[in-house]
Amino acid sequence: MSASSAQWQPRSLSIVVPLFDEEENVAPLIDRIVASVRPLGLPFEVVAVDDGSSDGTLAGLRGLLARTPELVVVALRRNFGQTLALSAGFDRARGDAIVTLDGDLQNDPGDIPLLLERLAAGADVVSGWRVARQDALVLRKVPSRIANAAIRWITGVPIHDQGCSLKAYRREVVEGLSLYSDMHRFIAVLTMPIGAAIDEIPVRHHARVAGVSKYGISRVYKVLADLLTIRMLTRFRESPLRWFGLIGSPLLGGAVVTGIAAAALWGTSLVLPTVSLVFVLVFVSCLFAGLLGEAIIEAARRTPRPAVLVREWEGGA
Repeated sequence: MSASSAQWQPRSLSIVVPLFDEEENVAPLIDRIVASVRPLGLPFEVVAVDDGSSDGTLAGLRGLLARTPELVVVALRRNFGQTLALSAGFDRARGDAIVTLDGDLQNDPGDIPLLLERLAAGADVVSGWRVARQDALVLRKVPSRIANAAIRWITGVPIHDQGCSLKAYRREVVEGLSLYSDMHRFIAVLTMPIGAAIDEIPVRHHARVAGVSKYGISRVYKVLADLLTIRMLTRFRESPLRWFGLIGSPLLGGAVVTGIAAAALWGTSLVLPTVSLVFVLVFVSCLFAGLLGEAIIEAARRTPRPAVLVREWEGGA
């Protein structure tokens, strides 16, 4: 850890909270966040993103604006999902440090100061670890453990609880991230290519007391499917052609060996020429896959994210 990293202190803080149909939790959530952060004496804002709620969530948020000057309410056009809601919150956030948490009161806002301490100690990303998780064993805990074990194995990032929304980031590590699908749970992994220092701390977790959970066991399949994308993004995004060429190089070697053998035994069998041809075709396919990856990445760099905001209100305005 460098001396400059150890001395880093945020000058301002943004707490980003995506909300979808959390009408009963809105007021106590915002009150607890404010009560936990105001004593720090740090300028802060609470960016509450309503993800197209069909209940009174948005109305509840707007009702808090008069007594909560730090509150910023962002409304999306429809329900886009947690990933795009977080992305919209990141776009609006102004703080040097950004903290995210769920809107169901299961994450404890009282842990926010602990996350900030780890950022100040040199981490770029601090992930919460729900050690004593208060969820159903079969529907939530077991699938989560399976998914997290797979994520650690495939990505090499030693985080025990990727699905915990309570995380803290230095602003620069999340700026420019392109998030889609269920990529919100992989934000820490996506910071790897820029060399982000990732830390993890135990945090408190509470049982849901109001509202309905938006997660089920089917979410595990989506997470596992996204892992392939994550592997590609973290390993191949800088130079897909090089990596796919590397993958295909053993096939090229096999084509050369079998081609030489086929030439030496010309006319005796069609097996070796056929195998050599297959190796060549697969190698060429790898090269084309690499070229396609290069084209996709270049297109993604030039394509702006779709606007998803409808309205925005600020406390005290």
